[in-house]
This record gives sequence, structure tokens and C-alpha cells, in this order.
Amino acid sequence: MTTSRTPHQQALSDLLAEIEAGADGPEVGAFFDFDGTLIAGYSAEAWALDALRRRRIDPQTMVRSLVAGLDMHLRGSDVTALMEIAAELGKGRQEEALVELGRRLFRERLAGTVYPEARAIVKAHQRKGHTLALASSATRFQAGPLAADLGIEHVLCTRLEAVDGRLTGRVDGPVLWGRNKADAVAAFAADVGVKLPDSYGYANGDEDVEFLDTVGRARPLNPAAGLARVAAERGWPVLRFEPRGRPGVVPVVRTAAALGGIAGTLGVGLGLGLLNRSRRTAVNYVATVAPEVALGLAGVEMRVTGEEHLWSARPAVFVFNHQSSFDVVVIARLLRRDFTAVAKAELAHDPRFAPLAALLGVAYVDRGDPAQAREALAPVVDKLRCGISLAIAPEGTRSATPTLGRFKSGAFHIAVQAQVPVVPVVIRNAGEIMWRASLVARPGTVDVAVLPPVPTVGLGSDDAHDLRDGVREQFLGALADWPV
Repeated sequence: MTTSRTPHQQALSDLLAEIEAGADGPEVGAFFDFDGTLIAGYSAEAWALDALRRRRIDPQTMVRSLVAGLDMHLRGSDVTALMEIAAELGKGRQEEALVELGRRLFRERLAGTVYPEARAIVKAHQRKGHTLALASSATRFQAGPLAADLGIEHVLCTRLEAVDGRLTGRVDGPVLWGRNKADAVAAFAADVGVKLPDSYGYANGDEDVEFLDTVGRARPLNPAAGLARVAAERGWPVLRFEPRGRPGVVPVVRTAAALGGIAGTLGVGLGLGLLNRSRRTAVNYVATVAPEVALGLAGVEMRVTGEEHLWSARPAVFVFNHQSSFDVVVIARLLRRDFTAVAKAELAHDPRFAPLAALLGVAYVDRGDPAQAREALAPVVDKLRCGISLAIAPEGTRSATPTLGRFKSGAFHIAVQAQVPVVPVVIRNAGEIMWRASLVARPGTVDVAVLPPVPTVGLGSDDAHDLRDGVREQFLGALADWPV
């Protein structure tokens, strides 16, 4: 079945095709603005809210910030005054502490605002070996975590002065806004040998016209009104992404309906189990029917490649990458019957998860207590030997972004002990449906690639780490070059 593309999707597809058909190599640059371009909204809001909660900003400074913000919006002044206020707020703080704060705020607040379309554009340039740089008036504490997550090596940003690792309260050099950003991009290109006429620039703000003028391929993303007018005059192709803000009423209603559908299916399954005096009957009914009900009510479709590998070598340890609560529905829809799972101890108190987990006989693991974890996992090996498969996320917890985390060894030790194969289940797009910190699922499509089973017959406990590393490499390869 073919699905018609929206104009937004077609414009993105055209851009990705253009990049793919273009020149390879580091002489082609790709320069990305940060706020409003790579993420929806502004990173400064997350920092300001955190400062308010921790009482790191006094009422006088708040008033000054509001006045500076109004001056920007009403009179078109640049962001220098706001950056100077931000620099003053940081006076005396250690750079290392701000780096860690930036990472935390990215994980907790900003990761879910990253546009999936922007990720796709970044990856397209990386596949071509282009030189990528993030160019922003924000500081490295704000922009650095996203650059690291996306694999963007170079960050051109406003610098805050520091002496002996502590901020002085002053801006160090120009604020990269308007002409200053354009000059920084031009200077960087000259330093590293990037040919600007062959390069791409991505930005959203009216103040970014001069920056976009420096490159031969200006591509406004989600442009403000002034930039959109300039783009129309100069023939710059414009892309607009799907909103990443608060979900509307429809996704909220659909999510509530999906949860209700799961609860209803759970009730029917329990009734069947009691009538047949069989817990397995109840489990298999719920695991088969509930995901279909939830997916349909939430408006989520699944595209699966390699589905035959789900059945070719059971029982097995099915390992999956974990970014979203919705992964539970995805895995249940794939495995359907005769499986159990391992989950972190905190989920035992999650009302959305606990009833189904109790039925499945999920083993809860305290990640901070290795002895408890080994004790909890011991019965899982026996279940595998009795024909019940296991689903487990070797990252140990949900990732804030699609970037694959480290794999823990537990799943692979279990597979080796039980002498059953490991089946990699690679999930893409689940974080776009329901971000790590979200309670609402958005309609959309989840892609899944089930890779061939990896045998463990003849392996011993000393081989578990190599098995883990080899499977993780398969995940990385599938995510980088998605199976067709």
C-alpha cells in the first residue's frame, strides 16, 4: 500500500535527494542554526525555567530580561542585551557545572523538541562526508549537547569569558547574531577549506538572512515571516516541519482511547484465563489483541522488515533499542505470544505498565543492586529453557534521543546460559510517536527491522561481552543504513 506524501514530506524528500545527488567530501559545508531550526522553540526557555525553580535569578534580573526580550520583538534589536544578562547570571559558576547542567536540560527538556526532519538532513550530509557546523547565538552550554548527539563536530557560538574554569560574568567576543554569525561562518569556512558557494545553510530567523547569504545553497527551515519573504524574493527553497510542541486534543483523546482499549483487552484476557484455568491463554490473548487495539486507536502504523526472524528460532532473547514507552506496544505486537520481559524496578509502580507486566510475569531489576538483578533474572533462564522467549532492552533504560546507548551484558549472559539465539529488533521512529518523557502518543509510523538470529550454541560466559558488542554493531549498522 502506498501512502501519499504531504507537501512537507515531499519538500524534505526533495532536499534529501538533492544532497544525495550532490558532491561528496569535506569541501562542502552544512551550517545549521540551533533554536527554531534544529529544535522547536528556544533553549533559553529551559534554562530560564530551571534558574527560576532553583532561585538563581532575582526579580530585578527577570525584569531586565523581559524588557530586553520585548525590545527584540517590538523594535528588532539584536540578542546582545539578553546574552549579557545571561553572562552576568553565570558569574562565578564553574564551566564544568554548566556543561553538566546543559546535558541534563537536554535530556530532560530539549531532546523531545528536536525535529526528526532535521536529524534526517544532518545524517544525509554526514553520509556525504560534508563538514558540518552548528552556528548559533546560544552558548556552548546550550548548543553543545545537541551537537554531540547529532555528531556535529564544530560549534560556532557565543562564548562566555572564563578564568581558571569559572565564568567572569562577561561575554568573550561578539554575540553570533546577524552579521556576526555570517562573519563567523565565513571565517570558519576559510580556516578549514570549505567552499561556501557549494555549501548549505539552514536557519529560521529573520536575523539569519546575512548568514544564509554566505552560502550557495540557502535552505530556510520553518522560516519566520521576514525570512520567508526574503526566501520568496531570492528563490530559496523553504521547508516547514511538523510541529513538535504540545500535542493537540486529538492525540490526547486517541491515547486515552488506546489505554482504555488495552485495559478492556486485559479484562477479557483475564476472563479467558480463568475460564480455561490457564495463565498462558490469558497472556497470549492479551499480547496478541491489545497491541492491535492500541495501535489502531492511537493512529500508529508499523512497517516491519525481516518479520520471518521473529518465528524462525524460538525460544530466543529478543533485544531492542529503547527510546519510548510505546516500545512496549511495538514489542508485544511483534512477539504476540509465549514471551516475557525484563523491566527496571521503577516500572512496577507505573499504572500503565504494571497490570500487563503482572500478567506476563515480568522480572523487575534494580539497576543499582547487581545482587538483586542476578536473583531476579535466574528464573528467566528456566523460562527460556521451557520455551518462553524473553524481550529485553540492553540499554537498560529509555534513551532521550534516537542515538543508541551502551549495551549492558545481562541479556547476552542470559542467552548464553540458556543456549538460545539472540534476535536483534531495531526500532526506528518510536521516539517521534511518544518521546521518552511524554504521556501522549502522536499518530504516525514506526519502522522495525528484525535481524537474523545470532546463535549462542557452544558459547560460554566469557563470550557474552563479544556477543553484546557484535549485536550492538548490527544495531548501529541498521540504524545508519536502514534495511529496505
